[in-house]
Amino acid sequence: MSRKVSQAAVPASSPYGPANPHPLSTLKTELVWEGKYDEYGNRRAIDVAGLNIPLQKIERIDAPRDSAAAAGQQTLDLFEQKTSRLNDFRNRLIWGDNKLVLASLLAEFKGKIDLIYIDPPFDVGADFTMSLPVGDGKEEFKKEQSTIEAVAYRDMWGKGTDSYLHMMSERLALMKELLSERGSIYVHCDWRVSSMLRLLLDDFFQFQREIIWDISVLSGYKSLANNWIRGHDTIWFYTKNDREFTFTKQSVPHREEYLKRFDKVDKDGRRYFDGRGKKRYLDDAVAKGKSVGDVWADIMSFQQIPTAAERLAYSTQKPEALLERIIKASSNEGDLVADFFCGSGTTGAVAERLGRRWILADLGRFAIHTTRKRLIGLQSQLHEQNKPYRAFDVYNLGRYERQWWQQERLNGADEEHRRVVLQFYGAAPSASPASPLLHGTKGSALCHVDGIDSIFTAEELREAVQAAAAAGAKELHILAWEFQMDIRSAATALNQEFGLQIRLVYIPREILEKNRTHVTFHDVASLSAQLVKRKEGKKTRFDVELTAFFPSLAEVPEKELEVMNKRAVENGFDFIDFWAVDFDYKHPLFVHHWQDFRTRKARQLKTTSDAGHAYDGRGKHTVCVKVVDVFGCETSLTLEVTA
Repeated sequence: MSRKVSQAAVPASSPYGPANPHPLSTLKTELVWEGKYDEYGNRRAIDVAGLNIPLQKIERIDAPRDSAAAAGQQTLDLFEQKTSRLNDFRNRLIWGDNKLVLASLLAEFKGKIDLIYIDPPFDVGADFTMSLPVGDGKEEFKKEQSTIEAVAYRDMWGKGTDSYLHMMSERLALMKELLSERGSIYVHCDWRVSSMLRLLLDDFFQFQREIIWDISVLSGYKSLANNWIRGHDTIWFYTKNDREFTFTKQSVPHREEYLKRFDKVDKDGRRYFDGRGKKRYLDDAVAKGKSVGDVWADIMSFQQIPTAAERLAYSTQKPEALLERIIKASSNEGDLVADFFCGSGTTGAVAERLGRRWILADLGRFAIHTTRKRLIGLQSQLHEQNKPYRAFDVYNLGRYERQWWQQERLNGADEEHRRVVLQFYGAAPSASPASPLLHGTKGSALCHVDGIDSIFTAEELREAVQAAAAAGAKELHILAWEFQMDIRSAATALNQEFGLQIRLVYIPREILEKNRTHVTFHDVASLSAQLVKRKEGKKTRFDVELTAFFPSLAEVPEKELEVMNKRAVENGFDFIDFWAVDFDYKHPLFVHHWQDFRTRKARQLKTTSDAGHAYDGRGKHTVCVKVVDVFGCETSLTLEVTA
């Protein structure tokens, strides 16, 4: 489609030419969607200033060093000398809407990212369901897509193809600002949106190549199709500048059929063949290899190798060989690589192994968890091999994202925030509540809605329970964005004291979406643990033993809920995928002194840590235990210890 570009009035008598172009000569062929232009024909700008919100650091992960520190090694200085950890940059893993993430990165990273690879959802309605193993892996259940995954990166104002194009356009505009002058961007897509994405990319970047990744595999299902069998993905390669960009040609070994052509031997004993009157030598051909073109048929997909050792329980995972080719070609060692739809973290894992710095982001909680596990394992592997690696931090938009939502959408009103939350919860606001702490009713239960920028504490719980009991209630529902660690224990004690049934419920992030009409509320999971100590000479060493865990089953399909609930009651530990301990916790930063997690091949999980943590000197310390279940949901508690 085309749109007219207004021109200054020109006398009809003036001849058309370079100084007076004809109006038709200024028309531009472009992709147009609803929302690209306003009612006056102006291109809608992105309000970057309104999106620039701070990121909240929640974890620091340097697995080899932190484990050594937890063990109280006297030789930690020597450890630091021997470790190959690089200290020039801390890599970043960010959980949040990537539009907000991109805008928030501008202040620090504008024009500094050397390579961007993205594999965005191919269109709205992408299916994020997957089969997840439970316990020893002999049983699996189907993880349904969450509400927020179901709309993935659908723009918040609409649905359908227009919304998808608007969503991608805004994010590509921000990526262009972050890209360095010699930077490149690779966009991975399939047949559904390939043509539209190319036109979008043409608006922002300089086209270089269309890369065809041959993933052909003939399944029984495909063989039944009355059509040509689809066997490829498209990867668009664009740069910020047309001619000045980082690129290193890649090569692969020649095929045996080609090498057999070198059937002659010269006086020096070198094999060669005559190519158009010029000798071509075998040793040169082997050393240089064959230059890689824009059709990649030598990298196998997981459809072709479903049992590949690197494969994780993540449906959209891409093979490392694919990202290795892209990263080697369009970046140098030490360059900054980014992926804002990071999924299972393949881009970060390959960048780490190749000595690049990286920034990863994703909206999905399960994606962040999968990536974190993968990169912790890679850190340890590289350290054991005495290869360089970098520590990384985990960020989220946290309460800042919620504050932005409240300010922009709810005009900053706490009352409006509570009304919206109660509406989604299916509760009615109280017109004349018995207490300022009681905000609504759902059936016979009273409801308390916590503030948008606070953590609901045990002290606040007691006050709310006292108010509900005074009002004659038998049931109280607490709705909060964040809960104090070990809030379950406090609720159990108050239940016994007041005879009041207490339900603790997380407010889901999905309500931040503008056109959301329905969300699922998650009950807080239950976790308990105890400290284990032993004497070792004059030292006392500490570990943590998990004693009980009951996960939130909000994401379990209805038809499997009864079976899964029974399984969770019998052995809740089977639902733990990952857990970690910070032996000297300083809120809000969690340090991974020790961790254990299940892998596809190693399904066994320790329920007692073996860190043997030793404290320097006497004093009180807080131990934080973090558990991540198979859904990617986190549960934490704190324990107090006196050394």
